[in-house]
Amino acid sequence: MLLRAAEELSMVLRRIKMSRFQATWLLLLVPLTTKSVSAQDPSVAQLQQWVAGHNVAAIRSLGRPVLPKLVQLYEAADDDGFKSRVAQTLYELGWESPEAKRALMKDIHTLNQDLRLQVQWALGRVSSDPDVVDALLANMRSDSNPLFRDKAACALAYDQIHLSEQQRVHLFGALIEALRDDKYDVRHIALLALQIHTGQTKGFDPGGSWADREQKVKVWQTWLERYKSGL
Repeated sequence: MLLRAAEELSMVLRRIKMSRFQATWLLLLVPLTTKSVSAQDPSVAQLQQWVAGHNVAAIRSLGRPVLPKLVQLYEAADDDGFKSRVAQTLYELGWESPEAKRALMKDIHTLNQDLRLQVQWALGRVSSDPDVVDALLANMRSDSNPLFRDKAACALAYDQIHLSEQQRVHLFGALIEALRDDKYDVRHIALLALQIHTGQTKGFDPGGSWADREQKVKVWQTWLERYKSGL
């Protein structure tokens, strides 16, 4: 009888031990299950893999309806490296997206170098809104990091692919005004951006005297007035 009682006690203890093990195991699984459930759905998981692997062709094949999911991935990412990958993907797709613009604009002043550069380059390829151009112009003229100033100018020169002619007038006017900047490097990159857009320099020398620079700025302004009148 004592033996039977001992066996029953042993079985109870084994069940208790097993229950505790199962509870611990379930606790370990909860984050994974939550992650995979909040990992949205298989299509988003696949999209995440394509972004990480830089498979832009596969993403492009999904068409423009994929844009909200890309924005979702960008905004949910805790890793700036992955956000940079999403921004690069948006850049290469070149599709306008108000949602992508709003998400990218939140990082227009990030100090993470790779993310900042990818955001600056991508913005003009997802939006033609004037505040995008203005934000890039502000970075070009005022950012404390010369690299960010230079690459903002590159974005203004090469990546404003959706601008209307009237919006280009706004861009040209702001670049011409930047020729008056106190910083030599800003005058230099503003001139390069104008030259890339127009094929002209009007003889402006960013290292010339103030009087000479001012005279050439007025030449640029006269050109811009004629450009506007021809639209």
